Amino acid sequence: MTITKWTRIWEERRRDVALEFVPTTEHGAVAELPSAADVAFVRLPVETEGLAVIRLYSEKHVVVASADDPIADLEELTLADLDGYTVHDPQASIMDTIALVAAGVGVVVLPHSLARAHSRKDLVSRPVTDAPETEIAIAWVADEETPDIEEFVGIVRGRSANSSRANPTPPAEKPEKPSKAPSTSKGGPAKNTGGKAKAKRTPYATSGGGEAKNRSGSPNSPKARNARKRKGR
Repeated sequence: MTITKWTRIWEERRRDVALEFVPTTEHGAVAELPSAADVAFVRLPVETEGLAVIRLYSEKHVVVASADDPIADLEELTLADLDGYTVHDPQASIMDTIALVAAGVGVVVLPHSLARAHSRKDLVSRPVTDAPETEIAIAWVADEETPDIEEFVGIVRGRSANSSRANPTPPAEKPEKPSKAPSTSKGGPAKNTGGKAKAKRTPYATSGGGEAKNRSGSPNSPKARNARKRKGR
């Protein structure tokens, strides 16, 4: 969670309003709303009745073990590799659990950010490849939304200073379907109607790509009839 980055951006945009973070337990964040906090970062699932909740990202789990444990020699492992270990409940007191693990008493599977926050020289953490990911979200009381909450949620979601929830990006326009080409006038050239071009039949059209004949070349043309009469004379 990049709280430092969000704090810096807030201070650049809203110097008139101080931003303060209040530490809380993982499952006590929602209880702080709205009396002690305006928004809360929560790990899903949580009770969402009356809340506006936006998912931010997913997080992988790691196993935390003593630095002297054989797990330290592995790059990653699966849940099956933990068979035979005492696996502590991650919902218990995190400080007490970390102290037990450091003393060589069992292991604990935690979200990566939580394990990193409690890292020590006498502990190691390794990815658990088949452990389900956990989702991080930002939540606030829907009926208590204010412009300040909107602004902070926008910062967390990466919205720029020039963008606004009041002016959402308009939906992409659907391309218009090509209109059917108007029919050609009699004797005119054929027009494409979106499919194959069809030539309009005229006295000049020929099949097979041959050249069109002139009207005067027809055996029934007036010129031809006059020529036959003169020949008969």
